[in-house]
Amino acid sequence: MSLRPPGRDPRARRLVPPPSTGTPPERRPRAAVVGGGIAGLSAATALAERGVDVTVLERDAHLGGRLSGWETVLSDGSTVTMSRGFHAFFRQYYNLRALLRRADPGLDGFVPLADYPLAHAEGAVDGFAGLPATPPWNAFAFVARSPSFRWRDLAGVNLAAALALLDVRVPDVYRRLDHVDALDFLDRLHFPETARHLALEVFSRSFFADPRALSAAELLTMFHLYFLGSGEGLLFDVPRAPFPRALWQPLAGHLRSLGVRIHTGTPVDRVGEGRGLRHAVHTPDGVAEYDAVVLATDLPGLRALVAASPGLGDAAWRRRVAQRPSAPPFLVCRLWLDRPVRVDRPAFLGTSGHPTLDNISVLERYEDEAASWAARTGGSVVELHAYALPVDAEAGAERDRLLAQLHRVYPETAAARVVDERCELRADCPLFPPGDFTERLTVPTPDPFLVVAGDHVRVDLPVALMERAATSGLLAANTLLLRWGLPGHAVWSVPNRGRLPLARHLLPAPRRPGRSAAGR
Repeated sequence: MSLRPPGRDPRARRLVPPPSTGTPPERRPRAAVVGGGIAGLSAATALAERGVDVTVLERDAHLGGRLSGWETVLSDGSTVTMSRGFHAFFRQYYNLRALLRRADPGLDGFVPLADYPLAHAEGAVDGFAGLPATPPWNAFAFVARSPSFRWRDLAGVNLAAALALLDVRVPDVYRRLDHVDALDFLDRLHFPETARHLALEVFSRSFFADPRALSAAELLTMFHLYFLGSGEGLLFDVPRAPFPRALWQPLAGHLRSLGVRIHTGTPVDRVGEGRGLRHAVHTPDGVAEYDAVVLATDLPGLRALVAASPGLGDAAWRRRVAQRPSAPPFLVCRLWLDRPVRVDRPAFLGTSGHPTLDNISVLERYEDEAASWAARTGGSVVELHAYALPVDAEAGAERDRLLAQLHRVYPETAAARVVDERCELRADCPLFPPGDFTERLTVPTPDPFLVVAGDHVRVDLPVALMERAATSGLLAANTLLLRWGLPGHAVWSVPNRGRLPLARHLLPAPRRPGRSAAGR
């Protein structure tokens, strides 16, 4: 494996797994990976590349987890692909991008976005094109040109709180700030209100959570990953085709070439003790036995599977699984309109200050299938996201609210007829509330041959979202490979400390736990 950094940042970290002290097994180990999303496919790839006999069991009909896609037929007769919405593939997603390079070495399935503006309802707009990539110059340039920051406002910024943004180390940042909620931290900064929304709160809502219910440490880790800790810049790539064709079909072909068996539409009912091998995995098709199991489901699926498998783990671990919180519901609505949006509308617009609208995507700007439909019909394919909705949110009512907000942000859409639409209301993303870090699940479990992977898993590296899922899958595979005396895989991350040494010395000592969202 190359020792060169996987991106442009020479300070990217390469973490080498410890050398295996075990004796390689006399026969080929068998592993079941439960879940065919990013974490599960990452684990399956890493295991199969070391000679493990791998079976992937995915309950849905398609691979990809929260990035899956499925065909649907519109009222005009067009067959199109629906998904759970826009995802940004940042250049600092080293482990995820390495996974996808297995089947697409040049990442030709991606197209870079020139910019993604952040627009506040009151009119301020910020963007990231043309900024230097290297911190802290990227931050200085952003503030200097941003209409959200006025120099006289910066005099009121709480310098001591702002220093925490400049020296994020994982897991140290959690010891310092996990007991504080993100809104409390944002209040302490004393940033101008609009700047706070555009520069920071947009990040918190990317976790599908209201800032009151999000750990400030999680917010700072994300800010470090994307902005002040990484030299990769804040621009990103997106798939140029629907997720199945761009990502999962090629990767599935690579896995099959390694001998991996992939079973979609195959839910796992329970995991019990095997007779010949360690674990017996029960599906509607029967029972198969394995030496090890990787649990790479989403949180609701994990809670249900562990509840149905009373022999897994110990009582304390099972209790932690049952108590893992999910984020509030979110809604994705994709609209096929009979006329185009304005030609200057960006492919992706982040929004703030609106009742529920968090972003707008214009799919024909980057996705070939949507571009083909738009060219044929003269219309546009527009996608709307709303995060952190009430627990009793009703899809129809929330869709109507989103459409009304779209008309205000992009007025030309008010005259458009909706040819067809698809909306997805889901509530299966993890939540990272204040004070929860020490209770998160880790990759290892009380059973040495049962591991957990997913974006909800504690990974003591500065990673988040899709990259946390890919990294956890890699670490889950490494854990098992070490047990079997087989070599593991190197893991990459952005630097695990800020780039301004002075900030490290000026930071105040950690505060005692105080006000949090749970205590309000």
